[in-house]
Amino acid sequence: MKATIYEGNKTFTVIDKEIEQPAQGEVRIKVAYSGVCGTDVHIYHGMMDKRVAMPQTIGHEMSGTIDAVGEGVEGYDVGEKVVVRPLDDRKVKASDKGFNHICEELKFIGIDSPGSMQQYWNVPSFVLHKLKAETDLKLAALIEPLSVATHDVRRSGLVKGETAVVLGGGPIGLLVAMVAKEVGAQVIISEVNPKRIAKAKELGFDAVNPIELDLVEYVKSKTENRRADVVFEVAGVQPALDIMCEVAGIRGRILMVAIHGEKKPVDLFKFFWKELSLIGARVYEKEDYEKAIELITLNELPFSQMITDVQPLTNIQQVFENIDNNPDGLKVLMDCQL
Repeated sequence: MKATIYEGNKTFTVIDKEIEQPAQGEVRIKVAYSGVCGTDVHIYHGMMDKRVAMPQTIGHEMSGTIDAVGEGVEGYDVGEKVVVRPLDDRKVKASDKGFNHICEELKFIGIDSPGSMQQYWNVPSFVLHKLKAETDLKLAALIEPLSVATHDVRRSGLVKGETAVVLGGGPIGLLVAMVAKEVGAQVIISEVNPKRIAKAKELGFDAVNPIELDLVEYVKSKTENRRADVVFEVAGVQPALDIMCEVAGIRGRILMVAIHGEKKPVDLFKFFWKELSLIGARVYEKEDYEKAIELITLNELPFSQMITDVQPLTNIQQVFENIDNNPDGLKVLMDCQL
């Protein structure tokens, strides 16, 4: 079978290796598609070399079918369509308070252990989620990032009739906007990239450039001066941190989606003055995956328009180089059987 390995220094290699039998408690998946995540791009740039044990097969956004079942695995059959929730929580402790998805010694499959950018992938059965037979496997490769969005929206407490401002119109920002809209909220996307603004509008969203207009005044004009009930900070840049407290209304909730690797200044006076809430959100829980699967299965949202390219697995080096040269794209899928 073919597998890709990251070797460091912005280098991927495609190798041939033996197909392995699944160990006890594992299943072997014939991987259909594997999406390229922002984290994968960070790995490509060497930003996670201290964490990723090279050479390593990466990837965690995927879909596929069960190809073989190991000893002791029950409830799964060869040929069933599945996705993987790539969280290995086998070292969970009592001090983690039952929050397995953020337990202290959590291992992320596809980063801390081999991932999905290969033709066949052996994984523990406890990470599997079943799909319906009619599910489109290309769309199913979006379930992992969509689960981030369903978790974010659930954590925010957003309800029908509220106003949500999404700061950042990249792949996760757009998925958050879709889930927020599905809840019944009014959604406004703030983005500075003209191509992403155009894409957001194409998807039916109210999208504006905060450099070209006063975002706070715009949101006030759409909410009878109430401003936003929920702000999703997805951009990960200082201007977004500056505006999030301004655009949030009284007792607004700010959901921190972006990962900030360094300490950043935040206007804490606004938290006192307006009784704001800052809520953290990291990866997803089982119910978020099931919600994402439900949305993909129904396929009533414009998920297909999120996929901007599909490439053979063997083109992996070119794919990552193209992403560097074309940052405006949304979701690139690797066809893992080509």
